Amino acid sequence: MRVHHVDCGTMCPFSARLVNGTGSWFAAGKMVCHCLIVETDDGLVLVDTGLGTHDIESPRKRLGAWFGVATRPKLLREQTALAHVERLGFKRADVRHIVPTHLDLDHVGGLSDFPGASVHVFEPELRAATERATLMERSRYRLSQVAHGPKWVPYSMNGDSWLGFERIRVLGDDIALIPVVGHSRGHCAVLVRDSRGWLLHAGDAYFFHGEVDPVNPRTTPGLGLFQRLAAVDDRVRRDNQRRLRSLVKAHGDEVRIFSAHDPVELEAFATDAAASESPVVAPRPAIASAAAQA
Repeated sequence: MRVHHVDCGTMCPFSARLVNGTGSWFAAGKMVCHCLIVETDDGLVLVDTGLGTHDIESPRKRLGAWFGVATRPKLLREQTALAHVERLGFKRADVRHIVPTHLDLDHVGGLSDFPGASVHVFEPELRAATERATLMERSRYRLSQVAHGPKWVPYSMNGDSWLGFERIRVLGDDIALIPVVGHSRGHCAVLVRDSRGWLLHAGDAYFFHGEVDPVNPRTTPGLGLFQRLAAVDDRVRRDNQRRLRSLVKAHGDEVRIFSAHDPVELEAFATDAAASESPVVAPRPAIASAAAQA
């Protein structure tokens, strides 16, 4: 399968030093919405969608005032998943499946751009987004983004496993949900197999590339605080981060992991993917190099 790494929504929160760990305290930071466009024999599969065209057109209604103030998104149509799909020479109808890591507003804004696609989601996450039981969940799950009635395909645990994690097969043997809850009630990483091994889109299981460094795990003050505040269960979230670090340490040669919002990771993976149909150089050294130059 050919995998494209794309940014579906650049955000510019306050203070590069607090968010990215480098640069001025007063300069804008940078976060991305790292999504995948996967070419398969059954059409295109999106892993996360970032912000969609309707979010760009009606940001206050679709995203809410708090999100705009906190993240200051660029709101560019050319960054939407639909625009990326069209630049690759495909049509919106070619997107047959969407596999979100979770249903937070900055991960599923593009669902309405692909109303014919099946949306594969972990059942506890769909239930949380439907019930919106807490104030935080009413903020993170936006009814306007799913008012078109997505074609939900919910999944439960089935006893399958992968390298010590629960695995829920979604599309054959090549794409699966890996529950790593804590950030939200049904948060999952998404596992994608390409010609070189496994890609693991960890979503919001971590935010900064240093958090999965098995030797020197670290984050930035702003992202560390945000993760604690946003988590529905911070202890479980931190436990799952430790499991991901162990995965990198034990299987880093065969599993390439990245998160949803780290611009350093996106640059490394996109650069490698552009060099060939699938990366031929392990991105972890590239990430270290890019971080040193930032």
